[in-house]
Amino acid sequence: MALFRGLAAYPITPADAAGHVDVAALRRLVRRLIDAEVGSIGLLGSTGTYPYLSRAERRRAIEAAVDEAAGAVPIMAGVGALRTDEAVALARDAKAAGAGAGLLAPVSYAPLTDEEVFVHFQTVAGEAGLPLCIYNNPGTTHFSFSVELEARLAGVAGVVAVKNPAPAAGEVGAKLAELRRRMPADFSLGWSVDANAAEAMIAGGDVWHSVVAGLFPAEALAICRAAQAGDAAEARRLHARLAPLWALFTEFSGLRVVYAAATAMGLATADPPRPILPLTAEARRRIEAVLRDLALA
Repeated sequence: MALFRGLAAYPITPADAAGHVDVAALRRLVRRLIDAEVGSIGLLGSTGTYPYLSRAERRRAIEAAVDEAAGAVPIMAGVGALRTDEAVALARDAKAAGAGAGLLAPVSYAPLTDEEVFVHFQTVAGEAGLPLCIYNNPGTTHFSFSVELEARLAGVAGVVAVKNPAPAAGEVGAKLAELRRRMPADFSLGWSVDANAAEAMIAGGDVWHSVVAGLFPAEALAICRAAQAGDAAEARRLHARLAPLWALFTEFSGLRVVYAAATAMGLATADPPRPILPLTAEARRRIEAVLRDLALA
């Protein structure tokens, strides 16, 4: 399935201060990804600020993206919510709007146990009928999936993939091998954290879930394709070229950087949703300088 192979590009979701999605701007961002021929689009991920949008606005975003894609590129949509019944409703909405899969994170206020997360996924998969990708993002959810839990969830009908944060280069091979031993052969093992993802793809990962690809798909595709072709040296060279961008991601977070970059490039005029504050003028100037130096804008 193209959704879970190659490059998955994650755009921001431009919206106004009241949380109303700027559909025209979102369509422009999606069109760039389609024209670049990414493998899939990850809509309403963390960079897509899904927790800050209402159910109605999430559906508007999915409908606009699916309409713009017109079947050319499959779309996976974030369906995470605090309550299980809300996640079921969001997954049903995503399916009805034409998304090919749902990205489900265990969003929580109270810390969750492994059993609670298992039942949450089991329920959403069973009641929504939408293929699900496990979203392991402990930096935001404060829940970290063990290999044992991911393997258990891989046995649930409808749970078909995982998006794990890519570990450091020296650790990714062993991590991937362990997952391969525990998972069904057709279960997609995907990686996030752009600064580490090239090594994860070189090691044999199935898909790179990429923030940077949401704005710069050509650059991310070149890295991904080199890795998949077995040209590790070229993948590393292309990845290293973007080191100034990875440094900005580390300093400010990818979300803040790509919001500022999208505005600087004239693709959208939007700030992150409050309480996330827009970057300072000085930080924006630094981002714009890096984009110029890398010929990205």
